[in-house]
Amino acid sequence: MTTYCDYCNSHPEDTFNREYHDTQYGFPIDDDNELFERLVLEINQAGLSWILILKRAQNFRKAFHKFNIKKVASYTETDRERLLNDEGIIRNKLKVNAAIVNAQKILELQKEHGSFKNWLDKNHPLTKEEWTKLFRKTFVFTGGEIVNEFLMSTGYLPGAHQKDCPVFKKVAAKKPAWMKK
Repeated sequence: MTTYCDYCNSHPEDTFNREYHDTQYGFPIDDDNELFERLVLEINQAGLSWILILKRAQNFRKAFHKFNIKKVASYTETDRERLLNDEGIIRNKLKVNAAIVNAQKILELQKEHGSFKNWLDKNHPLTKEEWTKLFRKTFVFTGGEIVNEFLMSTGYLPGAHQKDCPVFKKVAAKKPAWMKK
């Protein structure tokens, strides 16, 4: 019998989490828009369950123009109101604002470093505490748990999978050698 992470074993009927666990969680992401999406989803999860966010992920993609950083960075007050009235996403003013402000910050990072991913790569490896300090200095609505989950879910911090989980080896195989250090 295959051993999966405790979380999957404790939620055996949950296909949303299982699919995410098996195909996304911990895997490196190269695309800035996908990294931005993961950051926004992690921010929206704060105080809520991850399954709720997974079930609404398609709604988020539609509401935020497939997480196109340039489009989200240029959102106006009309866009903010549209998002706050969208029942398919989390209608929290601070979280909506964080998506827009953080998109603007990512555009700045892209100018300076070529991409959001390059900025992450240039700062790797850091401890969780160092990452949290850097994120708080750079972004809004990025506390310790949000930063931890964002970085674990994108392969920058270890711990996404238990070593005996079959997905652990798949994630390790996808990581570049420099990231495994």
